[in-house]
Amino acid sequence: MVKKELIGKSPLRKLDDSISGGLGVGNVGVIASRRGIGKTACLVHIATDKLMAGKHVIHVSYAKRVDHIISWYEDIFREISQKRNLENAMDVHDDIVRNRVIMNFNQEGTSVSQVIAGVSAMMDAGGISTDAVVIDGFDFTKASAGDLSAYKAFAVNKGIELWFTDDYHREDIDGPVLNEDGIPENLVSFLQDIQVIVTLKAEKDYLHLCLVKDHDRIITEDLPLRLDPKSLLVAEL
Repeated sequence: MVKKELIGKSPLRKLDDSISGGLGVGNVGVIASRRGIGKTACLVHIATDKLMAGKHVIHVSYAKRVDHIISWYEDIFREISQKRNLENAMDVHDDIVRNRVIMNFNQEGTSVSQVIAGVSAMMDAGGISTDAVVIDGFDFTKASAGDLSAYKAFAVNKGIELWFTDDYHREDIDGPVLNEDGIPENLVSFLQDIQVIVTLKAEKDYLHLCLVKDHDRIITEDLPLRLDPKSLLVAEL
């Protein structure tokens, strides 16, 4: 399959259709679930989809190490290229690597303004327009409303999409992790700066994607998408 056809048939087009054609520049999206469920796989699949379309992505990780992030990208690209019989797969792979930057920060010792300054410097130094920044491992329970407002303003200023992951930190025995609208409790105070929230919920043998915030709408809408825990790919039901 040629790259253009593969992009057009990607199941992520279903996600775009469900959120008014996509997240949109200047907007913030969050993929939320309990820890270890598959948020990073979703985030990397979204980033890889953009990279395969010739776009440029910066991946910001708040994890202690970034080698596992590179492994996620390699694994997901391999699964996509093999399942879809991608033509000239190595050429596409090399383009992806050239168009992707991975940056690592420690949330405990680095302010949001410092992270934004570092990412902005990378974007400006590259001389190439960045289309999206994905942020993995940001702890919303340690953030202030001003932190996310700063990220939102950064997205608007740079004309980029900004995707986060979010961990549920509490178990059901300690209280509800989702409010009555299905929104993670630890995101409620940030809603004014978040346009899209997608949660993952475990089904029998896969993880289902649910849209709970779509720009100005608070909804609970099961998306026709699932995350295969074996292949790490987002696929249509």
